[in-house]
Amino acid sequence: MNSVPTSRLSTGIAGLDDILGGGLTPQRVYLVEGSPGAGKTTLGLQFLLDGAAKGESGLYITLSETTDELAAVAESHGWSIASLAVFELAGDTDLDPDAQQSVFHPSEVELGETTRKVMDEVDRIRPVRVVFDSLSEMRLLAQNPLRYRRQILALKQFFSSRSSTVLMLDDKTSQSDQHLHSIAHGVISLEQIAKEFGKERRRVNIIKMRGIRFRGGYHDYLLETGGITMFPRLVAAEHNRPFVPEVRSSGSDGLDALLGGGLVRGTNTLIVGPSGIGKTTLSTRCLLSALERGERASFYLFDEGLGTFFERSAALGLELRAFADSGQLRIHHIDPAELSPGEFAQMLRDSVEQRGVSFIVIDSLNAYLQAMPGEHYLTLQMHELLSYLNQQGVTTVLVLGQHGLVGEVRTDVDLSYLSDSTVLLRFFESNGRLRRAITVIKSRTARHALTIHELQLGPNGIRIGDPLEGFEGVLSGLPSYRGSTPMMIPAPHAAD
Repeated sequence: MNSVPTSRLSTGIAGLDDILGGGLTPQRVYLVEGSPGAGKTTLGLQFLLDGAAKGESGLYITLSETTDELAAVAESHGWSIASLAVFELAGDTDLDPDAQQSVFHPSEVELGETTRKVMDEVDRIRPVRVVFDSLSEMRLLAQNPLRYRRQILALKQFFSSRSSTVLMLDDKTSQSDQHLHSIAHGVISLEQIAKEFGKERRRVNIIKMRGIRFRGGYHDYLLETGGITMFPRLVAAEHNRPFVPEVRSSGSDGLDALLGGGLVRGTNTLIVGPSGIGKTTLSTRCLLSALERGERASFYLFDEGLGTFFERSAALGLELRAFADSGQLRIHHIDPAELSPGEFAQMLRDSVEQRGVSFIVIDSLNAYLQAMPGEHYLTLQMHELLSYLNQQGVTTVLVLGQHGLVGEVRTDVDLSYLSDSTVLLRFFESNGRLRRAITVIKSRTARHALTIHELQLGPNGIRIGDPLEGFEGVLSGLPSYRGSTPMMIPAPHAAD
């Protein structure tokens, strides 16, 4: 009788081990299913090569590819399969349905030639890890579902008696084979989703895993040179870290006064307004203040080129190049067409947990929305991201663009309820000039000002003027003056 395994066996993919809570239970048979191109072969190779690196023997049984084809796949990732045993049946298996081959339990009838060869090879090598590629060929040999199921049961019992951990690959060519899920100890489902524009998205779902607490749901992954990289779905409740929620300056006395003291550590601030009004400039001013205090920071730039961002910031007196050159600031230029939500969440985690980043700017959420399948999912994703960052004591500034300039202004998605503080920017017209208005409409951490002020941008950064008293309709873009003194708004000038 086999002993009950207590340890876990790594899959060779750190993200998948994390999803599984440590890896696979040894000496069990697992089903890895996915459409062609999803990365099943790559996953199988990573599993075997991880074992080989630890001195464990590995056997790749291939009914669908030749040894040369398998070696080419490995070489494309920079790997060598010299340490693995490869048993090739691709050119020697009769897949003709008229051949009447089938697999039964040894106590019932003699096994078919193909299965006998497989078992003889396993007995000869005694592998710790096995990859069986693929079940679709076995399905052809079996001819009908009953014989196919008995084949898989026979193989499962055989491998179990040899103390091997087995990954059986299946390409989902038949949607009627769900009974395989009940036979396998665990089922890992890989998906490849083509988008109308941009890079295809891949994700994994653990359908079942007996005796293991795993992280459910879909998890994004990349299939690139070097293998599969998986990004476990972020669960904010799993990440708590004590910190002191101290108040820190935004770098502008006027903005600090509007916010009720400044930016609070472990909170997020949403800056909302139409294009060109100064959202990025305002967030950059807050970022520069954090850098000057010695904090490490990350800026995730979706909308603007790096060259333009540096030049425009410098023109406003916000010089960031020295901080970027020293590594204190990292600016990530993000292409939303190439990004998966899981990859972005992992980028944030790496910044916080590996680099010690305590200040993050995301500019803007509109572009990030394009990487998501829908508004509902963006809200859920941002809830987890912001909860995680808050619990890590990170100060986060989010930029959200709106459609329209003066008058009616619309927003792609309303995330204001997720923010701890919300800063609203608006254009308005007065005395034949287009001006900017700023107000704080929400703060969970302080008693913020309820006044509306003019925002001015100049060579020395930002300046927030006195309250626009006597005006009505400033936020609508078409104000009217109701005051008792003559209307006067000073012309823009250099920042204080």
